[in-house]
Parts: sequence; C-alpha cells; structure tokens
Amino acid sequence: MNYRTLGRTGIEVSEIGYGAWGIGGSEWLGAKDDESLQALNRAIDLGLNFIDTALAYGRGHSETLVGQVVREREEWIRVASKVPPKNQTWPAPEGLDPEETFPGEWVRRCTERSLKNSELDVLDVQQLHVWQDEWVGRGSWLEAVQALKEDGLIRSFGVSINDHQPANAIELIETGVVDTVQVIYNVFDQTPEDELFPACLEHNVGVIVRVPFDEGALTGSVGPDTEFPEGDFRNGYFRGDRKQQVADRIDALVEDLGIERSEIAEVALRFVLSHEAVSTVIPGMRSIRNAEANCAVGDGEGLPAATVEKLRSHRWDRNFYK
Repeated sequence: MNYRTLGRTGIEVSEIGYGAWGIGGSEWLGAKDDESLQALNRAIDLGLNFIDTALAYGRGHSETLVGQVVREREEWIRVASKVPPKNQTWPAPEGLDPEETFPGEWVRRCTERSLKNSELDVLDVQQLHVWQDEWVGRGSWLEAVQALKEDGLIRSFGVSINDHQPANAIELIETGVVDTVQVIYNVFDQTPEDELFPACLEHNVGVIVRVPFDEGALTGSVGPDTEFPEGDFRNGYFRGDRKQQVADRIDALVEDLGIERSEIAEVALRFVLSHEAVSTVIPGMRSIRNAEANCAVGDGEGLPAATVEKLRSHRWDRNFYK
C-alpha cells in the first residue's frame, strides 16, 4: 500500500481508504455486520489506515462498527466522521442561515455523540456533512470547531462538499481554516479538476475522494436489468432510463480503452489516484473480495498519462442525485 500526506494535517493516509456508508445498514442496503467487519479487517491487513464514516450512517451504526475494529487493531487507524446538518437537508441549498444547519452547540454535541458511538478518544478528521460557501465568516460553527481542536476531541477539520458542486468550497479554502475537503470525483465527474484541485494544491488542503465508482456505475455491473433491494437509494439514483445510459457509457469506455468490463473498477480507482491533488479515495467495501481488489490498486502507480488523457473524453456532467 502506498501512502500520501493528507494536506496540511501531516497525517499519512493510505491511497485506498474505507468508505463506511455502505456498512451503516440504511439507504445502501444489503450489508451484514459480520461480513462488513471481515472486509474492514482484511483491508487493514493489506495496509489501509484511513476510514471515513458519519453520524448519519445508520444513525451511528457505522461509527459503532468502525470503532470496534479500530479499538481491536494494533495499527494506528485514522478515522474521519461527519456532523449531519441539523435541518437534515442534503445537500445544503443556497439561502440558509448557517445557524439553521450547523450551530456551534450542534457541532459539539454531534462530535461527542460520534466519539461515544465509536468509543474513541479523538477523531482525526471531523467534517461538516454539507457545505455552502456563503457560510464563510458567518455563524458559530467555526468557533465550535476551534474549541473541539483545543479540547483534543478532533485533530483536523474538513467539509464534505455538496454533490457535484466542487467549486462551492473555494472561498472556504482560501480562508485557511479548513484542513480537508471531501468531494465526488470519478471518470464521469471530472469537474473538481477545473477549480477545486488547483485551490487545494495552492493552500495545501487534503482531498478525500468519494463516489469513485459513481454509486456502482463505474464497476461495470449496472445494466438495464439490474435490480436493487426495495428501499435502496440506488433505485432512485438509477431510475428511468439511467441504467441504459450508464450501460451505453460503459460500453463506449470499454471499447475506447480496449479493456475487459471486469477491469473497469480498477481503471476507475487508478484514474482518481492519478491526480496529484488527491490524498485518498474511499470506496465502499463490504466483502473481502472487494477489499482485496481495491487495496491492490493503492500501489502508487496510477494510470499512464496517455490513458488518463483518453479518459478525458468520457467526462459526463450530470446529477443523478436529483
């Protein structure tokens, strides 16, 4: 496993991190705790040392599982969590007062709850689960974050940027108060390269990449006949003719690169890791098989420049979350 520095935090994190949304037991359905724990432990065996969870994932269930594993391991595992918006609105629309979303007392209360769920003494990264740049310089959230750092409850602070709005954190980055950002970046959504990544490199802000597989589309496993469990959020994400759209895009990608469909997931991860601004990428891994396949990609190799350039033509600007 290769390691990179998480921006100004100085924390060394594995190129492949663990996205723990899928093990929370809500929205992304089908996880079984025993299998989830086995997969997470196997990933750590293979050198993974960064786990991203959130208070909202299964109402703390994901944090509980993560904490259980971290406490049992001898390795120093870095854990990041997130404060849910108090108004329960994802993503954050424009025009909200930050006191509606992240009042200082809420930020502290949620952080303390996350620490209780995980039974950890400190979070390496605490993030706001949504963000609007119009909140810069407003509200009590920053004072709360600074107090949490001073009290030793968190080591660093970040934000999880709204879906497909990577430029909606530039002003925050320029203030110097944020240590990390989490953003959607993949073969289809390449928009972070336009403004966000240059700003992160300039200000030494760590970049945590989520959704590298576009919720499964970039694994090559989603087609017109794919079915998801009742209640799974992917039924909405891939509604209507979206499965066919995805299948057509994947067919074009396979033909363009001259690869097998089974190789798409590896290419998708290597594409993300080929950008110098990226600190770590956090795919979900609920099976030992996926943990082994994904961790094998974190070897510091990335993709050849010619392949990255060829993938530029597969950029697909759209928002399936709407």
